[in-house]
Amino acid sequence: MNNPDRINVAVVYGGRSSEHSVSCVSAGAVMSHLDPARYNVIPVGITQDGTWVVGETDYDKLAINGRTMPVVAGGQAVTLSIDPAHAGELRYTDGDNVGELYARADVIFPVLHGRFGEDGTIQGLFELSGVPYVGTGVLSSACGQDKEATKKLFNAEGLPIGQDVVLRGRTELTEAEKDLLGLPVFVKPARGGSSIGISKVESWDDFPAAVNLAREHDHKVIVESEIVGPEVEVGVVQYADGRVVASVPAQLVGTDASEEGFYGFDTKYLDNVVAAHIPAPLSQQHTALIQSLAVEAFHALSCEGIARVDFFVTEAGPVLNEINTMPGFTPISMYPQVFAASGVSYEQLLSILIERALATHRPKE
Repeated sequence: MNNPDRINVAVVYGGRSSEHSVSCVSAGAVMSHLDPARYNVIPVGITQDGTWVVGETDYDKLAINGRTMPVVAGGQAVTLSIDPAHAGELRYTDGDNVGELYARADVIFPVLHGRFGEDGTIQGLFELSGVPYVGTGVLSSACGQDKEATKKLFNAEGLPIGQDVVLRGRTELTEAEKDLLGLPVFVKPARGGSSIGISKVESWDDFPAAVNLAREHDHKVIVESEIVGPEVEVGVVQYADGRVVASVPAQLVGTDASEEGFYGFDTKYLDNVVAAHIPAPLSQQHTALIQSLAVEAFHALSCEGIARVDFFVTEAGPVLNEINTMPGFTPISMYPQVFAASGVSYEQLLSILIERALATHRPKE
């Protein structure tokens, strides 16, 4: 039974993106780490076809089982009120009929990755609903999900980025573009995540197939030149008072040790071949520079609350790879690990994010 003295946190997970299962795993970890003395957990799943349902309370069912990823299979349908006078209300639905109250959320934690969850769409729904939510807003989410937009904003702020070419409609690069990028290149859906649909191309003969694979996930494709250097990830969190703090960096080890040959989906979640040095074995000067760049990247997109910023550390210095506005919270995800190494436990990190959401969305007097 919910304790009225606790904060009601609706954890929303699953969704229509290709990262549906990763979202489920992240949400299971989040819900299991929310302090029961402070929070009532309201699980809300979104099926792969977009139906909102009462979520899973047995968090073990949201874990990876061998190489089988969890999904939101179904359940009692619910809907979120879009009337600010009933902000946070979730009601049971039967077809077009809205019925009894399932729960009333004080704040929503959208543990959603990819399209329709991390791209500004659901953030717009929450804004219309007038309910506080964890994470960044509509514009920042949309720009953070789109690698082309991200790079343009980073470039406008003078932040170091690699070479890239965006393909709209075409499947081939010009000779000048090939000379600019060189080989190998990485072919990616421009608005994807979790390395789904990404290919490493070492021969131009393989390029069209890589573009076709990326286009299975997004009609806009980005082609990036290889950046040589260790991969380093930094977490960023914003406190209720507005302070923005970067974690110690983590350096990934073993990203090329799988059959994929890079930090792909299987390498991240299934193969158990990637480890991390936390903190990364960098000089104090390099660590401070990367942390500073991570905070600058956070502000370049006008982020709120949370982000993970990824770098390559080259001989010429760190180069920004991408920003993730709702990073993974799985048991092996870097975001909670780098903050644990920075002295902020998983439970404390979740509380900081929730407190920031409530402070940001406090009703105006």
